[in-house]
Amino acid sequence: MDATRSCPDPAHVAPALLAWYDRHRRALPWRALPGEVADPYRVWLSEVMLQQTTVAAVRPRFEGWVARWPDFASLAAADEAEVMAAWAGLGYYARARNLVAAAKAVVADHGGAFPADEATLRTLPGLGAYTAAAVAAIAFGSRAVVVDANVERVVARLFAIGEALPGARVAIRAAADRITPDARAGDFAQAMMDLGSGICTVKTPSCLLCPLQDECLAFREGAPERLPVKAAKKARPQRYGTIFWLQRGGEVLLVRRPGKGLLGGMRALPTGPWVDAVPGLAEPPVVADWRLRNATVAHGFTHFDIELALAVATTDAHHDGMGEWWPIADLDRAGLPTLFAKAAAAVMRRDG
Repeated sequence: MDATRSCPDPAHVAPALLAWYDRHRRALPWRALPGEVADPYRVWLSEVMLQQTTVAAVRPRFEGWVARWPDFASLAAADEAEVMAAWAGLGYYARARNLVAAAKAVVADHGGAFPADEATLRTLPGLGAYTAAAVAAIAFGSRAVVVDANVERVVARLFAIGEALPGARVAIRAAADRITPDARAGDFAQAMMDLGSGICTVKTPSCLLCPLQDECLAFREGAPERLPVKAAKKARPQRYGTIFWLQRGGEVLLVRRPGKGLLGGMRALPTGPWVDAVPGLAEPPVVADWRLRNATVAHGFTHFDIELALAVATTDAHHDGMGEWWPIADLDRAGLPTLFAKAAAAVMRRDG
């Protein structure tokens, strides 16, 4: 490399990265093969599913989803409760509600076809700056600056951007804009994602295999793993509560959580309030011989952690109108969010 040449050089980055991508691109069920036209529905769905979720977790869920709802029209017509159940375990449940809302908007306002331009995409429910840019670039070939966590890391290292996140994101996006090509912008975005996922990893990046090694200021400085700099995390609040397992024969009582708020609209086990101090036994949903298990279930949400006591009881009453009685043997089909699936597993381990 010419030591006098500026580094990184936008004229060199895209050609080197795209040549590498043509040889090493990942085969993913939502990604068009070379020579194919990308399906905007699949691109959009994958981008939403992949937010805060790994490729390994998304791959089987994506394939099951598109087998059931293969296009905007079928998703727009879907029962939202069934959609929420299908989403169970992926977290960030507002994403699922926004998928349905966006599909309905596409059908009602855009003739069932995704709009191609980034600005119009951002008017759809749930499509923020990143998702709109990703769909515009990958599905429609538009030049759009696509910056996810992987791209953020690659760019911070390429340009040795030492400012701590989140403040560094303005400089990172400007740098990403400098190296995004006019042609093959979608392939470039996916190449950056693949590079960050497989080579320019958080720890121990494989710099000797990187097609951008000669362009990377952080590699030249000898410590790429130190970037991007992250601000110290604040301690998350801790909350507490009780989950109630009410069993009637081979069935357990499930309720539907309120439509708005955390885990809105999802099937769940009944709970008491979630509070900031360890409570006594919360008021149960029905009068029964409740017993507290010598165990708790812990779970982390985005903004707080929670620890829930387990209370169990049996009943012979029907308790009509309280919820639905679900066969315990078939509980994995109820679409319980992860927190309640953990609680059910803990109860059944003890009883098994």
